[in-house]
Amino acid sequence: MAVVHRTTLTPTKLELLGSWLPTRPWFRGGERVPELSRDGGFRLDDPRGEVGMEFMAVTDVSGDRPLTYHVPLSYRGAPLDGADDALVGTSEHGVLGRRWIYDGVHDPVLVAQLLALLDGAAEPQAQSLSDTPDPSVVSHFAAAGRTGAFASLTASDGPDGTDLLVRTAPAGAPDAASGDEPGRLLTLRVNRTLLADQDTPAGAPEPLGHVTAGWSLPDGTTVRGRYVVVSGVAAE
Repeated sequence: MAVVHRTTLTPTKLELLGSWLPTRPWFRGGERVPELSRDGGFRLDDPRGEVGMEFMAVTDVSGDRPLTYHVPLSYRGAPLDGADDALVGTSEHGVLGRRWIYDGVHDPVLVAQLLALLDGAAEPQAQSLSDTPDPSVVSHFAAAGRTGAFASLTASDGPDGTDLLVRTAPAGAPDAASGDEPGRLLTLRVNRTLLADQDTPAGAPEPLGHVTAGWSLPDGTTVRGRYVVVSGVAAE
């Protein structure tokens, strides 16, 4: 499992995000400089132990009302090929040295583990503790266990979030006798502005799957909402 080091990061994650967030199409702060705090989230482990992965909730209090953004981040010890546009920035880690920090929706390792979480094959980890599962993070997907292995992804940012089209490979060669499933195309929406469950509009359609976790509001109360939803599944 991943180790959370108690050390320095220069510049800090919030300092990097303060410059990066206003460049995103889903940032709702206009021309304001965000005033950020880290208010929740969780981690996933890389089976190979190479890439750090964090699903971070950060709250901007610079406007008339606080807005909490969801920023999946991946931390790498070397640049990710072909992902220059997804680079949030670089930072010096007190133990690991230089780290390349990416918008994780463009990192295939993070997306593969997100898929594994939905599939019931990955366990969410506490955001700030080593080797500590976080049972408060709940994932549900009707097709869990039948999606197949991650193969590729396309990520598209919009004003309301980031849409991921994830292609999975079949678990084995399709065979009517064996019952193996074909590969699938999954459409995931990464919610960028987090909305508490109690604030979800009445009559909103129930997604096919979701990852739900909590975060703290500026007044100290804790709420829960959907960080990621599955909006479509199709067999190839």
